[in-house]
Amino acid sequence: MITISNLKKAFGSTVACDIEKFQVNDGEILGLVGNNGAGKTTLFRMLLDLLKPDEGEVALDGISPALSEKWKNTTGAFIDEGFLIDFLTPEEYFSFIGKITDMTQEQVDDRLKQFERLAAGEIFGQKKLIRNLSAGNKQKVGIISALFNSPKLVILDEPFNFLDPSSQNTLKHVLTEYAQQTGATILVSSHNLAHTIDISTRIALLEKGRIVRDLPNADGSARAELENYFETE
Repeated sequence: MITISNLKKAFGSTVACDIEKFQVNDGEILGLVGNNGAGKTTLFRMLLDLLKPDEGEVALDGISPALSEKWKNTTGAFIDEGFLIDFLTPEEYFSFIGKITDMTQEQVDDRLKQFERLAAGEIFGQKKLIRNLSAGNKQKVGIISALFNSPKLVILDEPFNFLDPSSQNTLKHVLTEYAQQTGATILVSSHNLAHTIDISTRIALLEKGRIVRDLPNADGSARAELENYFETE
């Protein structure tokens, strides 16, 4: 469970986050939507202790990321390609992740088989460094790395970016199946409204750092309100 209390962040006179109180429950797939500058990435960076808030606090399962690193054992995230070690091949990168998390190479190889559909034959066995992959394939490596250790909490910023339509649809299946199989909590921010509605059980709409709508989304029930909001903005 994620709790946010009186969280504020500003860059000069620009308010990037101003959330008085918000909670994400275990097992939810929360979609964060909003126009450019709404504060989605800023919020994610504060959740991951990559950015210090001006005021307030966040807690992941009761743990403040600023005060303890225990949350890292159960959290997987991909914000941008800066999360990757780009002078390694994908195989070397995942072997490295396996080593630091006490996995054998056999366990690493077995885990990667579960992502073959998303990899689509374009990532592994190509003898390419991550830095030389296409933007879409770098994105896939990052998403796989976020899910690799079966975390309880997954945070993905704009995961549909750079992916072709087939890969976007595959990713939707991967995320929904992962949530169903593990009971994990997933946070996704995206400009792709249709895909976000398709996978989310709940949607938070951000505007100038504030959550202006908190919508249940059973069977896509938030679609009409969100489409109307963005059509009139």
